[in-house]
Amino acid sequence: MEQVTLTRDRFAAALRELSPLYWDRHPFHLRLHAGGCTPGELRSWVANRWYYQKILAQKNAAVIANCPLPEVRRRWLERVVFHDGAQHGEGGLADWLVLAEAVGLTRDELLDERHVARGTRFAVDSYLHFCLTRPWTEAAAAALTEMFSPELMAARVAAWREHYDWIKPDGYVYFENRIPVVRDDARYTLDLVLTHCRSADQQQAAIRALAFKCDVLGAMLDAVDYGGGVE
Repeated sequence: MEQVTLTRDRFAAALRELSPLYWDRHPFHLRLHAGGCTPGELRSWVANRWYYQKILAQKNAAVIANCPLPEVRRRWLERVVFHDGAQHGEGGLADWLVLAEAVGLTRDELLDERHVARGTRFAVDSYLHFCLTRPWTEAAAAALTEMFSPELMAARVAAWREHYDWIKPDGYVYFENRIPVVRDDARYTLDLVLTHCRSADQQQAAIRALAFKCDVLGAMLDAVDYGGGVE
């Protein structure tokens, strides 16, 4: 059956309708925000999420490498800098190292990835491969989980402060820095995908890309939930 090209508004709605697939409804996340996780389980989440954080600059560089439009490349480069920093010791990765120490992990534990579950590796590596090998519009569409993430990050900070008062306060710097940035990124990325995915095939590919990204995040939490805590 031939696909019908969606109007801009309907296409945007179809992307937003994937929100139930986002990882905020995963049983582990629900337990995490309700205060039901042990310190070891929270450390496991931080350690496994590090593996995802580590590839974000690479996957964003893949979008840049595959995109023929200078204006998009210039704007997308900001994402690489956000995670890697303009110099050593800056950026989202540095902030995540602070979070690790705030929950009781050493930098060595994070950097040598001893606590990263194989399911996390498989999921994250598949996401990077997707962004390297698929059209840049699909990789951009996969990033649209950022439409759903600001509220979740804000809720996470509030929940952690309420339920896990043993976390050192400076551990929240990543989320505090990221929330306003990701709100702007989400608006830009949605407009970009709506503008450049014009055909029915491109639109459906973008929807599948976002669904795939949701599966990647869900698979990470499956692995964390199954693996138990880091003591």
